[in-house]
Amino acid sequence: MKPVPFIAHPDFATLALPRHLALFAGLALFSGIVVRVMMAVGIPDRPDARKAHVQEIPKSGGVGIVSAFLLGLLLLYRYGEVSRLAAPLFLGVIAAAILIAAVSLLDDLYDFPFAVKLAAQLLAALAAVGAGLAARRFDFPVIGAVPLGRAGPVLSVLWIVFVTNAMNFIDGLDGLAAGTTLVACLFLAGISGLHGGFFVYTTALLLAGGVAGFLPFNYPRARIFMGDVGSQFCGFMLALLGIAATHYQRVSLSFLVVPLLLSGVLLDVAFTLGRRALAGRNLAQAHRGHLYQVAHRAGMDARAIAVIYWGFAMFGGASVVAFLHAATDWKPVVIFAPLIPFLLWAGYVAHLARRAEIGAWG
Repeated sequence: MKPVPFIAHPDFATLALPRHLALFAGLALFSGIVVRVMMAVGIPDRPDARKAHVQEIPKSGGVGIVSAFLLGLLLLYRYGEVSRLAAPLFLGVIAAAILIAAVSLLDDLYDFPFAVKLAAQLLAALAAVGAGLAARRFDFPVIGAVPLGRAGPVLSVLWIVFVTNAMNFIDGLDGLAAGTTLVACLFLAGISGLHGGFFVYTTALLLAGGVAGFLPFNYPRARIFMGDVGSQFCGFMLALLGIAATHYQRVSLSFLVVPLLLSGVLLDVAFTLGRRALAGRNLAQAHRGHLYQVAHRAGMDARAIAVIYWGFAMFGGASVVAFLHAATDWKPVVIFAPLIPFLLWAGYVAHLARRAEIGAWG
């Protein structure tokens, strides 16, 4: 039986749910075991002026996430005929995932310059896009689908690199990036499963399983950090799944699905980069100017901040569901809905910063 992008049976996700939940639990357990090993290995993350922690804590716990995900992906390639893609594309996804994970782990060990990390991200993105995973069109509300043509691969690479870095930038407080990834993956798996996108459904579930095994070690009090190997890998895979969701399902989803799910992260990063650009600061330089960092510097509890960003992901998930079911005239309203909680958050952080007499945000 040859692998196909999707299957015709609309109830596959429901019928196979017990097995998928067992796979999720098994991968979470495997991830947790690998995380414990990484805690024993103890790659140190030493505190400095731009970090939130004040004592040395091991990092690279994301190796557990990557290991569990790749194990699940290999099982999917071997046994998951109905959920995997045709061989060249599937192997391209696996190769890109391994590449970004390997370079990110080396970055945790040797702290590469930003240019080296960016080059590795571009290479991994090109591997996935070169294998055939590229956006073909963009769905605008009211206007409809606009073919991207030759711009599709270029825009896909830029999208993958941006989301990869966004998740890396946002990984600065206990549980924030991991919890956001878990919420986004669960929403993405549920939405894709209901729309016949079983590659996206299963792959999102694999990533969710790996993150679920890591999160208890990272929240509410971090005993280990995921490191670049975890944050970059999660961002990279979510970006790939966002593209795959547009043309590997019975009902093609909008490219806006993953941006809505990650709205809190993407808006924070875009807001911070825009503010730093206007101030003439070096965008590649490490800083403590993200909204979540400013809130923490102003005295807000890190656990509460993480929960707020999980809430952004949940609100984004609800927005996706509303967008998919909304009448055409209401779709633009739904798309911009995540701006409301974000603007409220930005205003509140500005208030905290003024009260704490924080001058330049970093």
